[in-house]
Order: sequence, then C-alpha cells, then structure tokens
Amino acid sequence: MSKHRPILFALGAALLWAGLARSQGGLNPATLKWGAAPPFLPAGAQFALLDGDPGQDTRVTLRLKLPAGYQIPAHWHPTQEDVTVISGSLNVGMGDRLDQKAGTLLKAGGFVALPPKMNHFVWTDQDTVVQVHLQGPFEITYADPATDPRK
Repeated sequence: MSKHRPILFALGAALLWAGLARSQGGLNPATLKWGAAPPFLPAGAQFALLDGDPGQDTRVTLRLKLPAGYQIPAHWHPTQEDVTVISGSLNVGMGDRLDQKAGTLLKAGGFVALPPKMNHFVWTDQDTVVQVHLQGPFEITYADPATDPRK
C-alpha cells in the first residue's frame, strides 16, 4: 500500500461532506459548502471543493479559509500548486522550515505558482481565503515529518 494512501482516504472523506461540489452550474460564495479541512492540514482551516476530485488524476479547484495566525509548515507536492488570494493576505516562502523572515506577502488578488517537489510554507496574519488549482491526485509531504499534523 502506498504511503500516500491515507491522504487519499482523508480526501475521500472530505469529498463526502463537500457533496462533490461541481462548478458546471456555477457557484457563488454563498453556495459554497465549507467544512473542516482534511487532517493533512493543521487544525483550524476550512475547505470547500469547487471542482474536480482530489483523489483522481484530474484538475482540482478548491478554496481554503485560514484564520489569522494560521501556519502550514514546510511541505511539497508532486505537482504544481497555483494559489490566488481571494481575501485577506497570505505569506508564502520557500525552504525546508517555516521562516517568517523569508516570505513574501501576497494581498487580495495576489498569486503564486508553487513548482512540483519544492518545499514551501505559508502563514497568515489575518483571516484569509485562498483559491488553489492543482493536478490530482493530491499528495502532501512535510519537510520535517514531526510537523505533519496527521502524527
């Protein structure tokens, strides 16, 4: 069994509460189905699936609501992750550990393309909503396994 299989199971559970949201009919902010983010992210974030199936080989669009002071430690994905700040602001940096002196502040409308297999980290100073586009199946590997919230 793949070491990433638990991630895919967590995503499957997230899809159940998300009701397999699809954008074909169009979605407005008021109709998004928000729920707790899957356990591969630190507690406190909320997640809404806009389109796609994160467990499959397909394009995926999702949103994350991140509270002020939220942090995602250094991690990487096997595919590119494109992040747009919808509201609030997001600090993003590259490296093997979260370093708040080494990040770039992205304000609402800001964008970052995070290359495959590159360690990156994020944190917020205020409540923030981001939209993420990625190619599934989604996988996440923390640079320091001790910072993986699943453990």
